[in-house]
Amino acid sequence: MHQQLTDKNIVCKELIKALEECHTSVWARYFGGCNQIKHDLNMCLRKERIERTKRNGEDAKYQYNHTIEIM
Repeated sequence: MHQQLTDKNIVCKELIKALEECHTSVWARYFGGCNQIKHDLNMCLRKERIERTKRNGEDAKYQYNHTIEIM
């Protein structure tokens, strides 16, 4: 489950809660009732990861260029 991510990913928080709630129903969990929510959550987390990776790359490039200028 994604419970540890609830505080970190405010954007995906509702999807995490919806998946947890869906998983309380054994029938929905085992017969695909939660699949769409899980897919939506995975896409949300993926989007967050891609944005974070892009930001980190931009920050690293800035730091590298800044270091080169100082030398």
